[in-house]
Amino acid sequence: MYRSVPVPAATDFVITNARIVPVADASGNRAEAIESGTLTVRDGRITEVAPGAVDASSLPADTEVIDAGGRWVLPGFIEAHGHLGVHEDGEGWSGDDTNEMTDPNGAGLRALDSIDPADLGFKDALRGGVTSALIKPGSGNPIGGRTAFLKTWGRIVDEMLVTQDLSVKSALGENPK
Repeated sequence: MYRSVPVPAATDFVITNARIVPVADASGNRAEAIESGTLTVRDGRITEVAPGAVDASSLPADTEVIDAGGRWVLPGFIEAHGHLGVHEDGEGWSGDDTNEMTDPNGAGLRALDSIDPADLGFKDALRGGVTSALIKPGSGNPIGGRTAFLKTWGRIVDEMLVTQDLSVKSALGENPK
């Protein structure tokens, strides 16, 4: 059974006076940093990144305007190899589902089935700018199991899931002994 954690509803907000590092420009090409720009979020998604300020009178009344004061705004980081929710922070042995040691071939096992969305590691990762993560089983056996790609916020795993079975974790050499 999964424990739930509160998640704020999608909100509209605008960050102004920010040094923004966009992932790409409108054509999909690498973009240069915007020294003084505005980032607009609607329904929880970035809808616009542009140089300059926004006219606050053109925004819906309930839109929060955040003055970044020249601080940096960066894209979210992606954790390419993690065990968030599988090896739960502070839980010790009872919260460690990293490895299933009953069989050296865990290809039929899914990391998704062992993820606890209330693991404090998700909150820590999000605070550090990690917005999504590829969650993998451990390296205790040669074939550890299938991976899951998740957002780092949500009340239940189904809300967090981006896609599953992207890869199969395997380990050779020193780890699986």
